[in-house]
Amino acid sequence: MYKQWSPDLNSDAKLMWKQSESSLQPNGEKTSPISVILVSSGSRGNKLLFRYPFQKVSENTSSAASKQRSPYVLNTSGDSTEDQDGDAREQTPLTDEQLVAGFSDIILATILATKSDMCGKKFELKIDNVRFVGHPTLLQLPHSIQVSKTDPSPKRELPTMILFSVVFALRANADASVINCMHNLSRRIAIALQHEERRCQYLTREAKLMLAVQDEVTTMTENGTPQSPFRQILPKCKLARDLKEAYDSLCTTGVVRLHINNWLEVSFCLPHKIHRVGGKHIPPEALERSLKAIRPYHALLLLDSEKTLLAQLPLDCSPALVRLIKTCSAVKNLQQLAQDADLALLQVFQIAAHLVYWGKAIIIYPLCENNVYMLSPHANISIYSPLADEFALQFPGHDLPSMLAKFSLPVSLSEFRNPLDAPVHEAQLIQMVVWMLQHRLLFQIHTYVYLLVPPTEEEPGPREEEPPLAPRVTGRSLSTPSALSFGSPTSSDDMTLTSPSMENSSAELQTGGDSPLNKRMTETLLASLTEHERQAILRVPAAQNPEDLRLFARLLHYFRGHHHLEEIMYNENMRRSQLKTLFDKFRSVLVITNHEDPIISLFQSPPE
Repeated sequence: MYKQWSPDLNSDAKLMWKQSESSLQPNGEKTSPISVILVSSGSRGNKLLFRYPFQKVSENTSSAASKQRSPYVLNTSGDSTEDQDGDAREQTPLTDEQLVAGFSDIILATILATKSDMCGKKFELKIDNVRFVGHPTLLQLPHSIQVSKTDPSPKRELPTMILFSVVFALRANADASVINCMHNLSRRIAIALQHEERRCQYLTREAKLMLAVQDEVTTMTENGTPQSPFRQILPKCKLARDLKEAYDSLCTTGVVRLHINNWLEVSFCLPHKIHRVGGKHIPPEALERSLKAIRPYHALLLLDSEKTLLAQLPLDCSPALVRLIKTCSAVKNLQQLAQDADLALLQVFQIAAHLVYWGKAIIIYPLCENNVYMLSPHANISIYSPLADEFALQFPGHDLPSMLAKFSLPVSLSEFRNPLDAPVHEAQLIQMVVWMLQHRLLFQIHTYVYLLVPPTEEEPGPREEEPPLAPRVTGRSLSTPSALSFGSPTSSDDMTLTSPSMENSSAELQTGGDSPLNKRMTETLLASLTEHERQAILRVPAAQNPEDLRLFARLLHYFRGHHHLEEIMYNENMRRSQLKTLFDKFRSVLVITNHEDPIISLFQSPPE
């Protein structure tokens, strides 16, 4: 019916986003890295160039003790070390961060600087409660470090670094999706550093600076002044500050945006930190399944204002992205959005998936007067909540608790429509509903249809071999919306959206007559039913009308609770009134239920 499309969640960085000031707070330790480490290998051996967070060395440590052991390893004495910058971890009890800090620099350089054969591949190493994830990258072949035979004069200093790796330390029980995300970020940073190294030897210069500071601090430590070399590296080395910024962003907002050498942009999104509903994060697998279910009848709801989103875009972002943001509306489905923005539908799908993945938008059903909404059970209904204050500022004269009380039971937007009200009041209602959807305070309820034939005396219950008719949805169905206050005189009952795959459905529906061909088509469609089901359907008075029976038979595969009303409308190019009339005629064998769409509810209620 539709061309299946899988979004490329790691597409061109030119579509990536700047870090928003209103980003979410940390969501726990399970998705945050423990440390970021930069190691290299070359003609001078394996080197640990930088690690963050770094352990502050106690100023009370004697010089004798400093000579016996490295001053940067874990302090296991149980005494906590004062740290004004908050970089040190408490010494009692032992934490995962301390386990990483307990690895000496020499050990980390040895185990993380791999051989050249492993470059360009995912590196993953688990030691006790720590898992190291990186992407070793080769800068040059080992045998290339030699003086050229054609030009033996050493006019230019030959590079000595063979490979490097940006490694993230995670907890050993980290989720597989978090591990893959950390490897993806490590690979992105490595590609940027490799490019800058080949262009202007940026990595070599930064590495020399890091090693020079380490040698200088080591000399000072031997003289009785223990210090952390990595703390001294930060203000002097741009690459070190970039790695620190990446670590801090991963632990807080989940959005990383770096400019390597003030030239190449590296953008990354950790979906576990961005996609959170009701205090729980949305699993990336569920998010990807939802993105694959995007259809032309879906709508895109931006979570920020147009001005805010455009301000967050990079200067060299895609013009199509800017055009789509300016055209996007909660009452337009993606097919209409593609026409208004003059973009290909597939391109609109890709941009929509990108916006959703980066937490800038969600997928909804276009707003129309037939939409039925209900208060989310996870909504904060306190009159003193920050959302209530924000709502009062956004809509003066209205309060959020009173507005939410109107949706305590399922209610359609048409019930709020008053012909005597000014159009501005209706437009404000739409804006308030959009605001509540953006803040996950409402969720939409759809209509599903089940074929349920009453059992006979000989057959008291459903047959055991019949599959249960559990409510399941393969995709969100969204009919063409009717504008409540946007100047459209037609109602949603009269507006249809042509499905490209069902262009001939209207012609089949309007074919009249009780011809032998129509009879055979109806019999073929009913052949999938049991004899008892066929007889029960044929006993319905409406079945005596050949056109009604033929339409019922054509829609029979939708009556298993897998497709809601709006999806049937789109697939079959039918009006809402036609379907409701048919349901009413065959109400003796059909059961109507109402519940949320599992695909779209992912963005509106926390997963169980």
